[in-house]
Amino acid sequence: MITARGVKPVVRVQWPRKAFWLYGVVEPTSGWHFCQEYPHLNSENFQKFLDVLSQELGSDMALMQMDQASAHQALALSCPENIIPIFQPSHSPQLNPMERLWQFIKRQFKGESFSHLDQLRQGVQHELAQLSSEVISSLTSYDFILEALFHQALFCAAS
Repeated sequence: MITARGVKPVVRVQWPRKAFWLYGVVEPTSGWHFCQEYPHLNSENFQKFLDVLSQELGSDMALMQMDQASAHQALALSCPENIIPIFQPSHSPQLNPMERLWQFIKRQFKGESFSHLDQLRQGVQHELAQLSSEVISSLTSYDFILEALFHQALFCAAS
């Protein structure tokens, strides 16, 4: 933008951004985890994730703790029979074991700069592949989380 001398231009700037989202679950006591990448955070992709997770679980049942994001609570969602959703209180990510894993992954890239999204994607995939079940369990199996999940499982079984 060109302006008169001494006049500071005022313009709207929108920096181009590219992103990807990881959807994931973790079983705190064993350290088992399952993650998939999607291009957007929305109910359509979350449904795809639930369907693939259900297939991955096979005949196993899973209690899946989630925050109250709109993608997790969309009316159009159809939760597979082997996945029982439980919703944590609003604004309480510290209660979700998966959030602890995301924090750990993010710390690995603190101060890093990537010139291409694919570099970040490869780095995240590498970090996830390097995680042992012991590390995942140590990050996610805090007593208060396990106790809350246990009580929720009892409540669901009684219902």
